[in-house]
Amino acid sequence: MKDYIVRGTAADEQVRFFAAYTKDVVEEARQRHNTSPVATAALGRLLTAGAMMGSMCKNEQDMITLQIKCSGPIGGLTVTADSKADVKGYVVHPDVMLPPSKEGKLDVGKALDLGVLTVIKDIGMKEPYSGQTHLVSGEIAEDLTYYFAASEQIPTSVALGVLMNKDNTVRHAGGFIIQMMPYASEEVISSLEKKIADFQSVTSHLDEGKTPEDMMNELLGEFGVKFYETVPTKFSCNCSKERVEKAVISVGKDEINDMIKDGKDIEVNCHFCNTHYTFSVDELKQMVEKIEAGR
Repeated sequence: MKDYIVRGTAADEQVRFFAAYTKDVVEEARQRHNTSPVATAALGRLLTAGAMMGSMCKNEQDMITLQIKCSGPIGGLTVTADSKADVKGYVVHPDVMLPPSKEGKLDVGKALDLGVLTVIKDIGMKEPYSGQTHLVSGEIAEDLTYYFAASEQIPTSVALGVLMNKDNTVRHAGGFIIQMMPYASEEVISSLEKKIADFQSVTSHLDEGKTPEDMMNELLGEFGVKFYETVPTKFSCNCSKERVEKAVISVGKDEINDMIKDGKDIEVNCHFCNTHYTFSVDELKQMVEKIEAGR
């Protein structure tokens, strides 16, 4: 199954949903950042949520950033996605190792512990919109459910999952976001709440070979499901040597001259995709010339 997001509505548009399969997105992130199993699970969940939330954006140039700052050993996570559901992200400490939880699962909650979730939407306004909530469990899906209720006042159910193989590669990953519209009836709300409470995990469904559409039919089928659009999602970073050069130039002439005095090439890493960019002493000298020329 290729990675994709499906979007639709149910109950005569009283409910809208986004459901995703993201195995390749998460596996690429794991390979790029060499993440431990628990870091893969945490980053994979946030990447999946970011891709779905990116696909909610209306304009092509819109961007969304999900940032978690936390006290747990993982240190924090950042994910950025655009309206095409291209997504990228990283964890502060990708090699964090923890024993399994009491249920025998990867203990993402303990890896994050206490912290804050910030959602930044750059949607073409003068200033990006920013909403912030405390982590309620560190499990990410529950934290996003709380964010939507507290910061955007939208009753929402978020489910996310990453299942690993024994060799620590990604077996399955995916999730869904189901939201109630303001005019949703009490009958639909209470019935759906019961359905969601009885729902087995995302990963158990994916491991049975079920698709995002199957999950939505199971949860929402009785209300009448309409699937509107399927969009591909992928791990994608827009970094380039030119962009990184601008970042180096921004540190200023004095700093760059100090690097030139060292007489060694410098290496700069992109946080998001872990690509390494090397700049020679001659290239550093050219940067100084650009600064002096006011370019």
